[in-house]
Amino acid sequence: MNGADLLCETLLANDVDVCFANPGTSEMHFVAALDRQPRMRCILGLFEGVLTGAADGYARMADKPAATLLHLGPGLANGLENLHNARRAHTQIINVVGDHATYHLMHDAPLTSDIDSLAWPMSQWVGRAATSDTVGTKTQEAIKAARANSGQIATLILHADAAWTETSMAKPAPLSPHVPQAPDAERIRDAADALRAGKRTTILVTGLALRAPQMELLDQIAAKTGARLMAQQSNARIQRGAGRVAIERVRSCRTGALGRGPYWRIQEQLCRDAC
Repeated sequence: MNGADLLCETLLANDVDVCFANPGTSEMHFVAALDRQPRMRCILGLFEGVLTGAADGYARMADKPAATLLHLGPGLANGLENLHNARRAHTQIINVVGDHATYHLMHDAPLTSDIDSLAWPMSQWVGRAATSDTVGTKTQEAIKAARANSGQIATLILHADAAWTETSMAKPAPLSPHVPQAPDAERIRDAADALRAGKRTTILVTGLALRAPQMELLDQIAAKTGARLMAQQSNARIQRGAGRVAIERVRSCRTGALGRGPYWRIQEQLCRDAC
């Protein structure tokens, strides 16, 4: 088993079984490892921005991490826009970004770049697998980071020689399921006091609170207290449709975002009233 096989095995052991890929020569050994795993679904795409957008959408609906495979720094840079959207929505994504062999970096090949600096603005975790023996533990760190805090972006940089070199390391045991932190009882009391105070109040929600069962409960609280129920501007997923709670969404209230059409003054006033 080489480092690429170990990476693939570690992903599968933690229920990461879909990879959206636009590989280059530096990632061919990982592509071969994916091909040896019938449980791994590899989806090829012509442009990295499409792949990161697809990974974002898949992970939002599947409620588990999606993987991407991107070619060096330029490939990652092409996908940053939709990684920004994914980060704002707390989507669980693990980017596997290839890099040159460690001993080849000194030659400054045409596609050599500072991948870490490109990754950090849209990632909450960035790590490097520089040897085949560290691939398993680094992959586990990336998975753990992607699952944390309701969903994050993790970027694992995989050197070509770490992918193709044989390893004697065993496949790491699956990680324990991520258990969300219990809510702070004091903050719950503060929220309850605010709702009982009789003042104009808005309940602003995001994340799993926008699923149907939670929204039904929130709708009852809003009806009982006279509060307004709204969803934040950036959300991973809102369950809507006939028979479900109709929830308002926060919109941008900047005049520039509204444009200067014939009804812009009315729109601006509506935004002011909403806020």
